[in-house]
Amino acid sequence: MADQVDKKANPMKAAQGARHIVDATRFSVKGIVATAKTEAAFRQELFVAIILIPTACFLPVGAVNRILMITSLLLILLVELLNSALESIVDMVSPDYHKLAGKAKDCGSAAVMFSLFIAGVVWALSLWQAFIH
Repeated sequence: MADQVDKKANPMKAAQGARHIVDATRFSVKGIVATAKTEAAFRQELFVAIILIPTACFLPVGAVNRILMITSLLLILLVELLNSALESIVDMVSPDYHKLAGKAKDCGSAAVMFSLFIAGVVWALSLWQAFIH
């Protein structure tokens, strides 16, 4: 009975099989586009990823390094999307400044910083191994 209520309240729950995949993909693209429209940091990181992902494909690095280089860039985008979602929820729930809201936003920002650091280390070590070592 609870499933029936959930399906009526959320049309996404009613979709199954291929329709669910199509709907989920549409919602994902909608989230990426919305974030790109409203978040300068995401646009900048997306631009860098669009340049560096093809670059990684042509660099003289091993397959594992190439995968790590590309994955580290995708990690940045993933964490930035989650941070943007977190910030949107915090702004909706607590439009006025609140200490805990600030902490949540700071933690999201720190997660983005760590993902940038990871990507920097992966790229630096991969390029060092390919060109200097």
